[in-house]
Amino acid sequence: MKTVLIVTVVALSILTVVVGCRTSRSAYATAPFKRERSSGKFELRDYPTLTLVETSMTDADGNSGFGRLFRYITGRNEGAQKIAMTTPVFMSADENHAAMAFVMPASLKTNQVPQPTDKSISVREVPAGHFAVLCFSGGRNTKNEAEALAQLETWMAAEGLSVLSPPVFAYFDPPWTPSFLRRNEVMLRTNTATK
Repeated sequence: MKTVLIVTVVALSILTVVVGCRTSRSAYATAPFKRERSSGKFELRDYPTLTLVETSMTDADGNSGFGRLFRYITGRNEGAQKIAMTTPVFMSADENHAAMAFVMPASLKTNQVPQPTDKSISVREVPAGHFAVLCFSGGRNTKNEAEALAQLETWMAAEGLSVLSPPVFAYFDPPWTPSFLRRNEVMLRTNTATK
């Protein structure tokens, strides 16, 4: 009887965590896209022009960048306008620069986005286009990102897709989400499929 009770409590706890994580993710609007085709965890997507607010990341985990962007959407901008949080949070990096960006809601056109009062934040557009995407789980770290990027590049080569941009990593979940439940993506701009 005691074993059944323990198993029941554990099962309910796991169910609560899973449902809670999915509910917290689904509470936010997501950057719009049209799925052209998919193959397991790989997808070819068509994105419209996206408006981003972006800032440099000066620390390894991105907390400083997230804080600046969060203050921006909660009213620290020239219009003192509150802007809805969306998913995903985009992150990109090269040898010299790492950046974090929030996607502006689709209802806001670029010229309607209030200008930042923090000079370390900029507003920019990402042109519409085709992106190859791999969905993966796990914590945010260089090992997981490198493995996901290698898998995506291998799939793209097999599909005859060119890599037209550096990678962008997309993160959908809050940091308290268990790593095995997280939805992460790596994206590369590409041409349309040749197969």
